[in-house]
Amino acid sequence: MYLPLQDIEAAHLNVNDPDHLRIHSLETFGTHDGPGIRMVVFVQGCQFRCLYCHNPDSLDVKGGILVEIDELVKRAVRQKGYFGDSGGVTVSGGEPLLQRSKLTTFFKKLKEQGIHTCLDSNGKLNTPDVHELLNHTDLLLLDVKHIDDEWHQKLTKQSNKTTLQLAAYRESTGKPMWLRYVLVPGWTDQPEYLEQWAQHFGNYKTVEKVQIIPYHQLGIHKWEAMGLIYPLIGTPIPTYDEKERAKGIFEKYFEDVVVV
Repeated sequence: MYLPLQDIEAAHLNVNDPDHLRIHSLETFGTHDGPGIRMVVFVQGCQFRCLYCHNPDSLDVKGGILVEIDELVKRAVRQKGYFGDSGGVTVSGGEPLLQRSKLTTFFKKLKEQGIHTCLDSNGKLNTPDVHELLNHTDLLLLDVKHIDDEWHQKLTKQSNKTTLQLAAYRESTGKPMWLRYVLVPGWTDQPEYLEQWAQHFGNYKTVEKVQIIPYHQLGIHKWEAMGLIYPLIGTPIPTYDEKERAKGIFEKYFEDVVVV
């Protein structure tokens, strides 16, 4: 379930307060953002402007609400019994790396409690403080939205170069990573680029799973509510055959490929 922001204990403090995270929402029983049952913290703010973004209200770095890190740790500890052997806490977005130093503190506290940590990122930043955060990240979910930089920029308004560099860094550490790919008809379903994407990561030893996320239109009402024009009006959701075609290409290079 998703907790409304007003139900989350928070103090209205300075945005730079190191003891608080700026978050968009909190999911207490997540099953799609990492292994097992997870508490998912959706942070506020993102540098990408994905045409299919289903949470445009999470983009503004000044939006959301400030929540004390220790309060989030307490919530995770209370849920620990539900996590089992494989669950834990995932931080998603927005884009978590915008709050990397605070998340390092958060993840350290979670690890002290024996809780599995997972980070879902677009990989826009690849810096020493990001590397420090990754040291305390049990699993990285990396969204690589397109292998071709020109298409990536059309899709997100940002280059994919840093994302690919961060993937290479994670590979160098030997720590596990899942790759995620949003399949959008006419934008990310070109067979030649799917092949190129898979070839690029095919020799990575740290990639445990590849998740294909079919494009959907569930966020259109948020764009409309914010007075924004949704860029992909008329774009269909992927058919079964289109999803299977992409899965088949990826399965030539990876053992574990799933359509979410």
